[in-house]
Amino acid sequence: MLPFVLHRVAQGAVLLVLVSFMGFAISVAAPGNAMQTFIDPAFSVEDMRAAEARLGLDRPMPVQYLRWVQQIAAGNLGWSTRTGAPVAELIVGRLRPTLTLMGTAFLITVVLAVSLGTLTAARPYTLLDYGVTGAAFAGISVPSFFSGMALIYVFALQLGWFPTSGLESYAADYQGWERWVDRARHLVLPVTVLVLTGTADLVRHVRSSVLEALGEDYVRTARGKGAPEHAVLLRHALRNGLLPVVTIIGLSLPRLLAGSVVTEVIFAWPGMGRLLVESVFARDVPVAMAINLIAASLVLLGSLLADVAYGIVDPRIRYA
Repeated sequence: MLPFVLHRVAQGAVLLVLVSFMGFAISVAAPGNAMQTFIDPAFSVEDMRAAEARLGLDRPMPVQYLRWVQQIAAGNLGWSTRTGAPVAELIVGRLRPTLTLMGTAFLITVVLAVSLGTLTAARPYTLLDYGVTGAAFAGISVPSFFSGMALIYVFALQLGWFPTSGLESYAADYQGWERWVDRARHLVLPVTVLVLTGTADLVRHVRSSVLEALGEDYVRTARGKGAPEHAVLLRHALRNGLLPVVTIIGLSLPRLLAGSVVTEVIFAWPGMGRLLVESVFARDVPVAMAINLIAASLVLLGSLLADVAYGIVDPRIRYA
């Protein structure tokens, strides 16, 4: 296992450099720069050119990239060209809301998708199976921005059950238990959007994998030995059928920290996804690149953890 992990880490380092270079090149090649997003009548062209020179924005793209890599290698994510604040502080400030939102949605999605997928695989081609499968296809077909706005219109504007946006009701100045309840109410609608989308995608894979495992010889052997049906389903079919699902779950790790851009923007959630959108519109390259770097690193880490989890789920798997 150790040589395999080291080999994958080396591959990931090379991919990380390539991804960061391409992302930086696209950011720099886009029209305009951070200084041109500021509108100030007293700001002359000469002042703008001087500010660009201080920030190094007038240098060639490879020089800017190497300068950025040097900062990253030194453990410094740089400073925001929009606010002047350290990028690390901006990211840390948005990390907790994203972890709260994405972590809650992730746990509910995995439990719901595995449960429904296993249940429909155990009873294929029944009314339950058709209902769950149809709902899954509907969930995949409906864009998250549409379902988000629909939930806001129905449950926030028409019924008034939940707030429309934000992390909490800042004007109310709740304390203690009331503040936790208020935050939970703000969490319901964005989590629902993420759960609907994530469950719709994952439940199909769980159903397909478990249904295929139920047709294998070892399942028939277990049934022939008189094993209870729930033991056959959970200990044999589900465990072996989860191998393809582990990859999907592992690759969903980046969203836990990088956030969901569409959902966070719709619900004005102060997380990483919304910070990425704000930095892109403001041409704040250091912030955008830091978030992209974190997301790319998590993609590689999620893929590696999925490969390692294969050996845990199925001990027969060995790595050369």
